[in-house]
Amino acid sequence: MAGELTPREFVDRRAAGEEMALLDVREDWEIALAPVPTDTVHIPMGEIPDRIRELNPNKPTVVICRSGGRSAQVADFLEHQGFGKVFNLAGGILAWSRVIDPSIPQY
Repeated sequence: MAGELTPREFVDRRAAGEEMALLDVREDWEIALAPVPTDTVHIPMGEIPDRIRELNPNKPTVVICRSGGRSAQVADFLEHQGFGKVFNLAGGILAWSRVIDPSIPQY
């Protein structure tokens, strides 16, 4: 089972120079409404199996969605596909908005 990181842990680790891909598995309309204010790879959840080659299995990957449900499923899927370090972003963009950046809309 994939691990979890809180939004604060993710931001702090990235700020410390740790290289981690942030995979946003939300739909286009969700990202337009509440974008993550950092570099992301955007692949909607339903497209992950077809686009998995766009991801680096050797790079730590943190998966984000709205509240953490879809991203947990994708994180587990990636782990089963041989990805070495995969984390679910606990609470998703809703937690990010509450803890890190209240300017991000809750939806």
